[in-house]
Amino acid sequence: MTRVPVFWKWALTAVIVALAAAVAFWPRGGSDEAGPAPEPARRIDPALRAASGVAECPPESASAHRPGPLTDVVLTCLADGSPESPGRFTGRPTVLNLWAYWCQPCRTELPLFQEYADRAGSAVQVVTVHSDPDEAKALELLAALNDDLRARGRPGLHLPALQDPGARVRAAAQAPTALPITVLVRPDGSIADYVARPFHDADDIAASVAGALGVTA
Repeated sequence: MTRVPVFWKWALTAVIVALAAAVAFWPRGGSDEAGPAPEPARRIDPALRAASGVAECPPESASAHRPGPLTDVVLTCLADGSPESPGRFTGRPTVLNLWAYWCQPCRTELPLFQEYADRAGSAVQVVTVHSDPDEAKALELLAALNDDLRARGRPGLHLPALQDPGARVRAAAQAPTALPITVLVRPDGSIADYVARPFHDADDIAASVAGALGVTA
């Protein structure tokens, strides 16, 4: 039997090691690009939260645990960053206004929801939902809107607000992707309807709420 020289044994060993290293570091998965690493979330300055004017999120309703499409949706409260769920606020008719900092019709519409909420009082609960990942820009927009409203002698915004980076409320309502969207929720937590258009004035909001939820304000 022919013996393999020692030199060739070492050469063969080196080739095997190189092949093993290549396999170990070969990219896995179906994509050639791993994609950029996600950026860390910006720390929110408490002064910015205060300047935004957002109210504390409503306390949990006694009937909050009724089943509904929003029961398992967990978001955060823009006032303090605490975990909140729209499903906690059931027990009375609720209006969820979905908006984003980059949406111009939303910017025009937010003061109308404040006007409507002031008029409706405790009969209807109005909560805004920022449907974009950039929480800081949402707060910056609200602060700028408050400065502008006060400069014109109008009341500032002080509605409770939720941060919904994954647009989970829109998905639960099976609403289209365009903003603004207003979701009208019955006291039992079920969704009565959604409105996928901007409102013209507070009377327009009141008419939609009366038609879907039976509450006149």
